[in-house]
Amino acid sequence: MAIKTAYIKQLQGITFAGKTDSGHWVMIDGPDKFGGSDAAIRPKELLLLSLGGCTGSDVASILAKKRVPLKGFEINLTADSTEDHPQVYTKINIEFLFKGEGLKEADLERAIELSFTKYCGVTAMLQKAVEITHSYKIITE
Repeated sequence: MAIKTAYIKQLQGITFAGKTDSGHWVMIDGPDKFGGSDAAIRPKELLLLSLGGCTGSDVASILAKKRVPLKGFEINLTADSTEDHPQVYTKINIEFLFKGEGLKEADLERAIELSFTKYCGVTAMLQKAVEITHSYKIITE
């Protein structure tokens, strides 16, 4: 079993800097009214970016190996959140936007399926607690 580490340092109030094993820093903050300086991303927002980045990396890698001629690739994530504390995500939808000509739906669907069922560790962890759905669109120019 591999051990992963993360280090978080309070800078002021609820403004933090965090670093993981990769050695890269990220800022985490909150709004002024809770003691933050409203200067960086919120922790739960990072969760959405982690999910999108993880599945996006998988899908891009799989499509590159299949030599799918993408001209662009974007991901939109939307999440439903409870209003009462703890405010948790109850449903997350991931919309993949593939740009290009002659893209085969089967290739795109298979890449997404492999990410969701085999490769994306963030999806594997989150889907135990949150309903995660996905959709995709092909945008031709």
